[in-house]
Amino acid sequence: MAAKRKKNKGRCVLRDGLAPVLSAISGADGLIIASPNYLGELTASFRALYERLIFQSLTYNLETPSCNERRIPVLLIMTSNAPDTAYLPLLENYRQTLSRFVGPAQVLVSGNTLQLKDYGKTDWPWTMFDPEEKQKHHETVFPEECRKAFDLGAKLVP
Repeated sequence: MAAKRKKNKGRCVLRDGLAPVLSAISGADGLIIASPNYLGELTASFRALYERLIFQSLTYNLETPSCNERRIPVLLIMTSNAPDTAYLPLLENYRQTLSRFVGPAQVLVSGNTLQLKDYGKTDWPWTMFDPEEKQKHHETVFPEECRKAFDLGAKLVP
């Protein structure tokens, strides 16, 4: 609970490889975080950053829940093999928490992503996917999602 002491206000007290990242974020104009979805959740690396980022600013004070003096806009991007809408409740929870403790947050999902260049070259058949449909989506929809991610990132900071 050392992060909750006044002298450490808004700073993570752990001194490890994530400390300089958290310090850089606190001085950033905006933050873009991207993670694939593995087994229905964002990656462990994302969770490590997310938990430390949120906890360092969490005050346990109802009147001022965050000790951040400056709000940082956030864009959270998730890629997934599942359809775009499959994990919206999960992402809305992350969006709300990031908005409350870091700054105004937006979410972008790129679903139905291409996991392999050739679904026919697996050790066993991946029969739940239509390789042609996956490739078509990758060639037509994915570039648009990449452009949208770029545009949203560019608009984070005026």
